[in-house]
Amino acid sequence: MKTAIAKRSFIKHGQGLRSLPVLPLFLAILIVLPVLVVASALFTPTWEVWSHLAQTLLPEMIKNTLVLLAGVGAGTLFLGVSLAWVVTAYRFPGRKILELLLLLPMAVPTYVQGFVYMATFDIAGPLQTFLRRYFTDLTWFPEIRSGGGAILVMTLVLYPYVYLLAKAAFREQSGSLIEAARVMGYGSGHIFFRIVLPLARPSIAAGVALAIMEALADFATVRFFNFPTLSDGVIRVWHGMMDLRAASELAGLLAFAALAIVLLEHALRGRTRYYQAGGKAPGITPLTLRGWRGWLMVLGCLLVVALAFLLPVTQLASWTWSELPRLPEGTMSVYAQLIRNTLILSLTAAFFVTIAALVLASSIRLNGSSVGFVLAKLATSGYAIPGAVIAVGIIVPLSAFDHALNNFLEAWLGITPGLLLTGSIVGLIYAYVVRFMAVSFNSVDSSLEKITPNITAAAQILGAKPWRIAWKIHLPLVAPGMLAGAILVFVDVMKELPITVMLRPFGYDTLAVWVWQMAAESIWAGASLPALAIVLVGLLPVVFLTRVGSRNN
Repeated sequence: MKTAIAKRSFIKHGQGLRSLPVLPLFLAILIVLPVLVVASALFTPTWEVWSHLAQTLLPEMIKNTLVLLAGVGAGTLFLGVSLAWVVTAYRFPGRKILELLLLLPMAVPTYVQGFVYMATFDIAGPLQTFLRRYFTDLTWFPEIRSGGGAILVMTLVLYPYVYLLAKAAFREQSGSLIEAARVMGYGSGHIFFRIVLPLARPSIAAGVALAIMEALADFATVRFFNFPTLSDGVIRVWHGMMDLRAASELAGLLAFAALAIVLLEHALRGRTRYYQAGGKAPGITPLTLRGWRGWLMVLGCLLVVALAFLLPVTQLASWTWSELPRLPEGTMSVYAQLIRNTLILSLTAAFFVTIAALVLASSIRLNGSSVGFVLAKLATSGYAIPGAVIAVGIIVPLSAFDHALNNFLEAWLGITPGLLLTGSIVGLIYAYVVRFMAVSFNSVDSSLEKITPNITAAAQILGAKPWRIAWKIHLPLVAPGMLAGAILVFVDVMKELPITVMLRPFGYDTLAVWVWQMAAESIWAGASLPALAIVLVGLLPVVFLTRVGSRNN
């Protein structure tokens, strides 16, 4: 018996050694390469570049970036945790509906929310125009075109990251623990801060980190509000100075800022471990709020939904409705081209990202080694890196390849084909794969976890090759997870701005690029229809999340 077990163990170990994950290793290297290229630029700095930046925008960009991240982190933490606790711990009129409506702001990109708020609350906007009828002096009105305005807009859009994770963490907690604390005479505030919040700290820290990383990657919103940050600086250097070296080094600094956020998130979790009872222990029993207290909760939730979702959508719909009859001839054909370009990029990226995720997840599980875990971490690290960093990291190797290819062909064949990959759709798709691999990989990998190992082991014993196991067994079983991941990637690519702005072929505009260009020129009505289309498509993952949440409740 011992001999048979040892023999099976030896065979399994030998198979692991022979079936080294070459393809996942190749994918992981391709995905990490742009980040390594950008990071390496900091180890060979161009002092003239840094001297020029230090004398111009760099100090302001660093200060603004820190202020933005601190403000968005604090804002999303307060709003997300508060709303999650309200819908978890209390029962009031319309709680179930409001619980879902609070997710809707996830469909609104920050740059869309930003230009809508600029148009609404700026000095020439409808609100201040209305107030000037009754007040001659409006110096007391807050300046929306500021860092505070950018923080407000991003907080309203990004709080669902914290809200969603905090709500799930609260509902996983044992209600008996809360009841025991109440029996011992502890008040609601003491229970929340000493028991509930510490147990949910890992999830809350992850949600805040996601919100902060999204704020770090944004460049359009901060530009609308005249609040330049490091991400905006990379775009400015790339477009304004056309200096790839300077952009690379500034992007390296931005990459290290993203790494600092990841490390901070781990630090926020802390080394203390909080364990809670699993199994079928009942969750927190919500307290029923009657009278004005219940309606106060309703009003608070509705106010957040109104400011974060209803206001931008209503304003976009109003602009679109008033602008459609006055559209110049040929405008609809322009919009049709924008939609076509966006669909081509989004569908192509979703296909390649999903296939790469399936290959990576399936190969790693078949190999079953610690190397696979490291490869998965490397391959999914791109989601924590701002789009501007990834774009610069891809421009450098692609341009180097194009120049080397041109030199080779000119020397041997006397022809120079020009830039084949730089500024092409190939570069865009490559960047999207790097940026959004984590989105699809997590969905596919979670589906693979549901496949019993006995099925895969039986196929291996029968001599099936890894590709055949993936095609015949894994693919049919993980198809729903692949579809969910593809939808999420499709929507993310549709909303993605920094990568598309920097890497798109000349004249190849998408809905997101058009919105950014029109909003930058204060042509609000011209940006409304594409922006509304982005928001409506952005509702797809929100619907998906609500359906998953309703099944889990």
